[in-house]
Amino acid sequence: MSATTLPRSTNQALGIGQFAVDFMHSAEPSEAVRKRTTLFHADAVLCGISALALGTNAPRILRDEALGYRRKRGATVFGSRRMVAPEKAIVANCAAVREWDSNGTNFGYNPALGHTAGEFGHNDFYSVAVAAAQLAELDGGTALRGMILLDEIRGRLAEVFSLKTYKIDHVVHGAIASAATYGAMLGATAEEIESAIGMVVAHYIPWRAIRAGKQLSDSKGASAAISAEVAVLSMERSMRGFLGPRDIFRNPESMFRQFEQTKGDSPFDLVLSSAGDDFAVMGMHFKLGLYEHQSAGALQGLIDLIVANPEIIAEASDIQRIRITAYEPAFSIIGDPAKRDPRTRQSADHSMLYIVSTLLRKAIETREASGAESSPTTSDQWWMAIMLAPHDYSAEAIDDARTRELMAKVQFEHGGAEYDRRYPDGIPTSVVVELRGGRTFDSGLVMYPTGHARNTTADITGILESKFRMLARIACEKPKRVLRRLAEIETLAPRDLRDLYDLDLIDRGRFE
Repeated sequence: MSATTLPRSTNQALGIGQFAVDFMHSAEPSEAVRKRTTLFHADAVLCGISALALGTNAPRILRDEALGYRRKRGATVFGSRRMVAPEKAIVANCAAVREWDSNGTNFGYNPALGHTAGEFGHNDFYSVAVAAAQLAELDGGTALRGMILLDEIRGRLAEVFSLKTYKIDHVVHGAIASAATYGAMLGATAEEIESAIGMVVAHYIPWRAIRAGKQLSDSKGASAAISAEVAVLSMERSMRGFLGPRDIFRNPESMFRQFEQTKGDSPFDLVLSSAGDDFAVMGMHFKLGLYEHQSAGALQGLIDLIVANPEIIAEASDIQRIRITAYEPAFSIIGDPAKRDPRTRQSADHSMLYIVSTLLRKAIETREASGAESSPTTSDQWWMAIMLAPHDYSAEAIDDARTRELMAKVQFEHGGAEYDRRYPDGIPTSVVVELRGGRTFDSGLVMYPTGHARNTTADITGILESKFRMLARIACEKPKRVLRRLAEIETLAPRDLRDLYDLDLIDRGRFE
């Protein structure tokens, strides 16, 4: 069978454990699934190593911490061959991956099964599978299989249970998947995995308090990393014989049943794939630069307008107003009044006003530098030309006078029920630009921007290659070598996988 159903009336924690064990032995994901996961892993690593090269705070601290936990057998951190405690390698690498908030995203939407809880999530956890493979001396194909397994569990949980509804951080789903994947790759039994999942849910539930406040802390970016770390520690304890709570999804005092009351069952059925094309990763989305993914519809709408109406950037001084209309939760997350005047990178990359204004500024400057004849003419070309990069969130960029002038012209509105009902199927957004003299340009409703899993028009491979080159040049002495190694992960022997993250990182000083 290509899918396993874990009914709500069953012990789903044990079921996940058995599914994970079976998956690592006999799953047959298609070539398309393996290729897409390879791209998401490369994206994650390049985001992580560029954040380290630019000296960002949490990744630097956690990497230094990890290097102090040397082990004869263990796992590696980005930019090193030294073996360290696997949980320390995992927390360091996952934190680096998430720092830019620029890697893969899911929205927990599977209408074919009626599983549309719409929980967020990100492809932050691949270091769990790599660490397990390094520790057990497995090859790159096995590591890739572990990544697919982790995304399958994490992604399917996001389809059936909305953590954000209850102010719980979305990384809980990733922590459960991390425990299961790490255990299955290291030979744990289904019962040991069940025990570890029980510990994760009973002891380590993070609230979304880490994401509140006028200026965000390191805890926001490191949330997935810390949850992955404790998930792996729980799995290791369970494999040593520690007994965590059993049957945690039906436990009447667990987080799941406290928030969604049942008469004894879990709040959801869970369907997990093991063969073919129908895997959760195929519904996940790429970010094409540094921005909160909720803004992707607005970015696409703006680029569409520039392609159709180049006078918008040719006569930029005539721009009077930019009106963006979107759905909840985009409006509350990146339209939060506290983020309308961002002063740090962590707030700027969650500010609709800043993100859109910076992209528009870069388009205007591209037109000024190259002239009308040499400027990009297609959506794909514009994405590659003005993709938002780390330095677009430096202190200097955040204070840029032209960006601030454009921000003052942006009006961000909630589109109400008509927009809300279309999410999370798409990212429903519209952009209207008004120029002096009453000229108005309307993007119309954007649903599936470039990078979205259901976008069928963009050259996603070409745009990703552009993103990968940009990040690799920031991070590495030999960017072509790094890109080639990441693309070939499925073919790596155990010895080569051990050195996967030995990437000749450049130290470019502290990011400011």
